[in-house]
Amino acid sequence: MPGEEPRRHAGRPPGQEAESEVVITGLGATTPLGGDVAGTWEALRSGECAVRPIGQEWAEEMGLPVRIAAPLAVEPADVLSPKEQRRLDRSSQLALIASREAWAQAGSPDVDGERLAVSIAPGMGPVLSVMEAWDALRERGPRRVAPTAVPALMPNSPAVAVGIELGARAGIHSPVAACASGAEAIAHGADLISLGRADMVLAGGTDAALHPMTVAAFAAMRALSTRNDDPAGASRPLAADRDGFVLGEGAGVVVLESAGHARARGAHPLARLAGWALTADAMDVARPDPTGAQQERALRQALDQAGLAPGELGHINAHATSAGDIVEARVIARTAPGAALSATKSATGHLLGGAGGLEAVLAAMAIVEEFLPPTLLPGGIDPEIADLGLDVVGPDGREAPGLASAASTSF
Repeated sequence: MPGEEPRRHAGRPPGQEAESEVVITGLGATTPLGGDVAGTWEALRSGECAVRPIGQEWAEEMGLPVRIAAPLAVEPADVLSPKEQRRLDRSSQLALIASREAWAQAGSPDVDGERLAVSIAPGMGPVLSVMEAWDALRERGPRRVAPTAVPALMPNSPAVAVGIELGARAGIHSPVAACASGAEAIAHGADLISLGRADMVLAGGTDAALHPMTVAAFAAMRALSTRNDDPAGASRPLAADRDGFVLGEGAGVVVLESAGHARARGAHPLARLAGWALTADAMDVARPDPTGAQQERALRQALDQAGLAPGELGHINAHATSAGDIVEARVIARTAPGAALSATKSATGHLLGGAGGLEAVLAAMAIVEEFLPPTLLPGGIDPEIADLGLDVVGPDGREAPGLASAASTSF
């Protein structure tokens, strides 16, 4: 993909973006389907599902009611130095891997550090480092708590790891917002460019929270699927018998850049970030407002900023966790009724804070590759959702020649 001419964008011919508009010049990811964007995309297109039994002994030893997950396809130890593995929480490791890929695709530009920012957020934060420090204290005493524990367990440590490596002095940000963290981080990065505070921003989300405490806590909320005997069929967004999400881990990062800056250095945008919006239900910490009013307001605001009428949106990568699917489906039916809908968590599981980053990458890839990623649908489609008339992309995916616009929602 590096060096390719950009595909057709909504509202303006390629190469005609205004100087201050935000374009995407690099994509990076490490996910349960692959160790990079290409591997993830190929596995997704092939209809693979990353959900499998948890390999660690604690899943059985602790009697957890959930013993399935979507772990990484490629371990960080395979690509990072021993020093990076020791000093960084796993969530920071994933952010660094994804950012390096995205930065390389953007051309590893020689950019003024005072015009470069980072906006990368976890949803859960460095859970593993917190638990490891506690285990060390409890089992071996205070002298065995690592001096790197505090830097590793800070919620902004993934962004800091990336920012230090690249010398990003225009700001290093972590707008944590649970499952919307990655998407909100991208929106914040776009704001930095639109406000003139940066020329380039590495933005996205990351999370690595596969730990017995986390699994037990989500299970206690009844948020996780308990289909331990059917891993490949457990993550079933949009199905009538959906029973919760499957916990995954991973990161997705985009390089955002002002169109003028990209043009000046001869970079070819992959896509244009035409619109974004943030709202809040302000109702409950986990359950969505059943009316979906604020979800709808966010989507309408993003479409309006992009200059798209609701019926003009070509594709939407839905949040679709197997929890609030009905609410979201109704919102999409009201707001973007003609958009082809993909629910890629059916293949990847739910990456928590990493989900918004990865699904933004996948939305951009849908435009670049002119292909709509599949929804695996092991349980079919809920009749209540089917009655809304949504155009759900099936397990084979779908060619989409001329696809000009795509959206990603994270609620």
